[in-house]
Amino acid sequence: MVSRLSQGNLNRTSLALFGVQQQITTGRSVLRPSDDVVKAATIGVIDDRLDRSAQLQRNFEHASAAVNEIDSTLNEANQIALQAKSIAAEQINLTASASERSGQASVVDGLLRGLFNVANRSGVAGYVLGGTQAESAPVVPFLGGYRYVGRGDGLTTDLGLGGDAPITLGGNNPIARASSRVKGTVDFAPALTAQTRLAEIRGARGGGLQSGTVQFSFDGGQPTTVDLSGAETIGDVRLRLESALRKYETDNGVTILDSSGVSLQGESLNFGVVSGAPAPTLEFFDSGSGTTARDLGLTGSTPTQFTSTSPSGASLDPALAWNTPLSAMAGITGALGTIRISNAGHTTTVDLSGAQSLQDVRNLIEGTNLGLRVQINSAGTGIDVLNEVAAGSINSLSISEVSGGDTATRLGIRTMSGDTRLSDFNFGRGVSIVNGVNDPSTGTATSSLNEDFIITLGDSARTQISIDLRPQDVTTVQAVIDRINSQASAQIAASGLPAGSLVAGLASDGNGLRLTQSGAFTNALSIQARNNSQAAQDLGLTAGTYDASSASLIGEDRAKVRTDSLFTQLIDLRDSLTQNSTTGIGFAGSGMEVSIGEIAELRGIVGGHAQRIDSAATRETDRATLDETIRTGLRDADFTQAATQFSLLQTQLEAGLRVAAISSQRTLLDFLG
Repeated sequence: MVSRLSQGNLNRTSLALFGVQQQITTGRSVLRPSDDVVKAATIGVIDDRLDRSAQLQRNFEHASAAVNEIDSTLNEANQIALQAKSIAAEQINLTASASERSGQASVVDGLLRGLFNVANRSGVAGYVLGGTQAESAPVVPFLGGYRYVGRGDGLTTDLGLGGDAPITLGGNNPIARASSRVKGTVDFAPALTAQTRLAEIRGARGGGLQSGTVQFSFDGGQPTTVDLSGAETIGDVRLRLESALRKYETDNGVTILDSSGVSLQGESLNFGVVSGAPAPTLEFFDSGSGTTARDLGLTGSTPTQFTSTSPSGASLDPALAWNTPLSAMAGITGALGTIRISNAGHTTTVDLSGAQSLQDVRNLIEGTNLGLRVQINSAGTGIDVLNEVAAGSINSLSISEVSGGDTATRLGIRTMSGDTRLSDFNFGRGVSIVNGVNDPSTGTATSSLNEDFIITLGDSARTQISIDLRPQDVTTVQAVIDRINSQASAQIAASGLPAGSLVAGLASDGNGLRLTQSGAFTNALSIQARNNSQAAQDLGLTAGTYDASSASLIGEDRAKVRTDSLFTQLIDLRDSLTQNSTTGIGFAGSGMEVSIGEIAELRGIVGGHAQRIDSAATRETDRATLDETIRTGLRDADFTQAATQFSLLQTQLEAGLRVAAISSQRTLLDFLG
């Protein structure tokens, strides 16, 4: 017994001595959880925090480098814009010669090439302007211009509690972007089809649709459950509902549905409940806390009774999808025809008569290879057409009708329609009118001083129709047309000419305002500006062409859509310098000012992100330092204490060995004496 006790004491001392030796060797006081459970748990939490902190600090370094690259890119683009603006300011001077301007056009062309390199700069996160597809160059030469092919709003990196920071820029940058002005004006109102996915349905409550279980009751009978979970399309839902109702009929010997069964009608589910006296009723309910029946429009705050005279549920408001058939779109009636698209100096007609689905329309439009992109709008009701090509103002986008067709209008993508706002005319400069001018001698309003232009008819008397546009008339194209027709009608009647001798409208072939006079008039119709008004010019009438065969003056299309970017401004400046056009140089210079302002604003935003990154990095470093200090206090060994304990344990071990040696010399005979 003494031997065993001595051996146990020696083992414990040796083990303690071994532990102290490990502390001295490793510099840590807690080497395993069993050493100190509380400290080990705390150290584990701190280790995890420090690992996350290390990742965040790597994110900060990456984000800082990316943001600095973005700022450098914007700065170089800004320098190019400032240099171009300086050239525009110098060359708009009337003393500048055509040859001098032509020489400066070569300089601007060099700036364009420099901007192309800047726009395709690559940083630590990929191409700076590449959006979410930062692995490919965002700007490519295209049809004599430059096309922005980046997608998305840009990549971001995690800053922890500081939020996210951009590391690439998307198509909302002022250097190169796509124009989004051609927004569809028609709600296609798609109907349900068997292929309509549940994910594409907003549901009767507008919050989407989740498949689950529903219950139905026929003529107040016992409710029966139908499992709709796992259904992917509304066609799946229809089949399961009809199958459950037919099974109920067989099991209970009743008739619920007529031969039409459960069908899809417009935007709703339709139940062909049989007729009778009294009229049989079919009701649906949600199971438990589910909302599937309400989402499917089968019930509401009170149960909906489906009868032979009330067969339809609530509208499920399906959204557009690329596979939506054109035949299922209530907003498009009849077969489509041909549209004309002009962009980047090229014009083509697109025959949409063979299109069966929205995807077909998209493929045919994008297949023109004119730098267009078709997308479903954010509301899921129509389509937008984006112009991705910066090709200058002259070669901007125009989508028009062909030979009196109405396909572009029915699709809602005609760039100049009755709904087009005049503020979009002339690339955002709008239409300028004379208004509120008083007679200087009397101080009273005088109509003759507020006239914007005169229309001279081609009759023998050369009758003149004066047009006075008011602020309320320069809102939309249709408002201008109505004002011209209203004033023309009154003045034609006063002149004794037949009604309809002058009618304003839209061109039936192409785009532009159309003024049509009586075919009996032998002379051409003409336009003259009045009171220095720019209205006729801004509306494209003074530059219009007269077509004798239709007795119509067709104005220029002033509602073209261009990509408003620094590339466009430089192309406009280069072309205006080449053509020796002071007006074009002035417009290009004004556009350059806008681009410079947008770049400065974007640099401010990027600078704000850079400051946030620096602040977040500093906070994270301080927090990591504090965590490291706490972990050190919990985990690291106190060398002075460990050395002292090591010495004591050595002494204790020596003493234990001596005691054990003395004890081992005693025998049983020592106790018998």
